[in-house]
Amino acid sequence: MIKFKTIFAALALAGSLALSPAAMAAEEGGMEAELQDWSFAGLFGTYDTHQLQRGFQVFREVCASCHSADLLAFRNLSEEGGPSYTEGQVKALAAEYSIPDPSTDTGERPAVSADRWPSPFATEQDARDSNNGAYPPDFSVLAKARGISQKFPYWAFNYFTAYQEGGPDFIYNVLVNYAEPPHGVEVAAGQHYNAYLGHGISMPPPLTDGLVTYEDETTPQTTEQYARDVSAFMMWMADPHLASRKAMGFRVLLFLVLFAGMMYLVKRKLWADVKH
Repeated sequence: MIKFKTIFAALALAGSLALSPAAMAAEEGGMEAELQDWSFAGLFGTYDTHQLQRGFQVFREVCASCHSADLLAFRNLSEEGGPSYTEGQVKALAAEYSIPDPSTDTGERPAVSADRWPSPFATEQDARDSNNGAYPPDFSVLAKARGISQKFPYWAFNYFTAYQEGGPDFIYNVLVNYAEPPHGVEVAAGQHYNAYLGHGISMPPPLTDGLVTYEDETTPQTTEQYARDVSAFMMWMADPHLASRKAMGFRVLLFLVLFAGMMYLVKRKLWADVKH
């Protein structure tokens, strides 16, 4: 009994620490990650349509000048669970862009809803030439390819809390933590110090207060808000069916629980007259 109480107390203490954001955020390199409160977090989290629309605006007006999104089609922007633009809005948006088409006299044509988001550069070499030799990564699945580091035992609790927001947390912390390098830290020419990463990176600070004008004037137009919105949009690009997947998972778990209960009752019925 004493041993059981000791184990239970240890688990309770570990659980209380796991619920602490400061405890969950582990060092990525330079500083601890500041975990954000995402609408799509948890077992029943869903995307915030308005946030995705703001994030798309930041992506379009700021990020898309350097970064591609090869897996994003214009029509995806009108799908349920995403930014939820109307088909008319998507068609009008697509018509603002040109797509290479060798079959036309000019070698290009206006984009349509079925087309993919156009790359800002024709070739990888063009991209490197425009960015001091660095190649800007594609944004399509970047939010699933990145994550924050967590020390044991905090990462173990992710299996129970369904934490899967490491990608947007990583992107947010990179975007808001540009700073002057500390004394004694040298940054290579053409690079910019990022306090979260703890070293220099080729991308200059992309966001500043007031850079993007939101239609909703009540939404803060700050670097932090821009970073949260575009990080959420990138998470949606990488995992557009997150909400439906969570709903399906919950239904499956509910079915398994009910099925287990039914099997128990059947077993009791079949063996009711059998002496043990």
